[in-house]
Amino acid sequence: MTLLGWFAGRGPWVLVAGILAGVFLPGLARVLQPYIPEMVAGLLFLAALRIGPKRMMETSGAGPVLIGILLAAQLALPLVVIFLLWIFGWLGTPFATALVMIAMGSSISGAPNMAQMIGRDGTEAMRLLILGTAILPLTVIPVLLLLPDFGTVAQVVGAALRLLVVIFAASAVAFLLRLTLLREPSAKTLTAIDGASALLLAVIVVGLMSAVNAAIRETPVVFALWLLFVFVANFGFQALGYLLSRGMAADRHVAVTIMSGNRNIALFLVALPEEVTTPLLVFIGCYQVPMYLTPILTGWALRRRLK
Repeated sequence: MTLLGWFAGRGPWVLVAGILAGVFLPGLARVLQPYIPEMVAGLLFLAALRIGPKRMMETSGAGPVLIGILLAAQLALPLVVIFLLWIFGWLGTPFATALVMIAMGSSISGAPNMAQMIGRDGTEAMRLLILGTAILPLTVIPVLLLLPDFGTVAQVVGAALRLLVVIFAASAVAFLLRLTLLREPSAKTLTAIDGASALLLAVIVVGLMSAVNAAIRETPVVFALWLLFVFVANFGFQALGYLLSRGMAADRHVAVTIMSGNRNIALFLVALPEEVTTPLLVFIGCYQVPMYLTPILTGWALRRRLK
């Protein structure tokens, strides 16, 4: 418990250590990569265990407001992005494909954990994660109709539904524990859960960065371009979410900001044909870097504003 508490106090830097391990330990990355789905389920379990069913059900009437936010983030934004890319003649390029993937994705599974690292309650981020994944099968349809190279609607919808099942299963087990064995967790216990979440996030990123090491050695220019792209895309979308959510309550403001730039792109990689995904493997690894720096960089900006 004490050791996990120590990791909780250094959560953002634990994530940085995970990024470095993913870059410099490619053998470990290859070993961990097949277990990413199980680790994501564990991460969802820890987030739900930290929040608990009582907190999750509070202000549940805010659903329509959150759905409005998600429709703007997952439907309006990618359509605007596609329109702008079409105007400039950039559609069909790997960078354009990657940008649309980010724009139309639902929130990453680690968003509630990141909100907690920034010092806010992760409940709003968890609600955005669940609702965003639930409506994803509907919001992706217009985008896929405009960009059929992204795969069929059935493929993406199937992947989204599988993730939704994992979210609900992990949350159900966690909430059952909170209602039985862990009804009133102490502050030390909650801190230990935060530490376990930070460690698991760091382990997950190692597996996700398996393609980065080879890119650094073999195609450093391509790696540098993708790294620059993901920083601009991720923090650009976060800045947009930050500006548009300034009038919201603090926890929701933080959740919307994090979600705006940190999206679950793995769903679309399942659906995309191999000839489209191969050039994007380096993108996937590079995208983890700004994502895992979010608690440090975005956290700094948000804490200054929310004082």
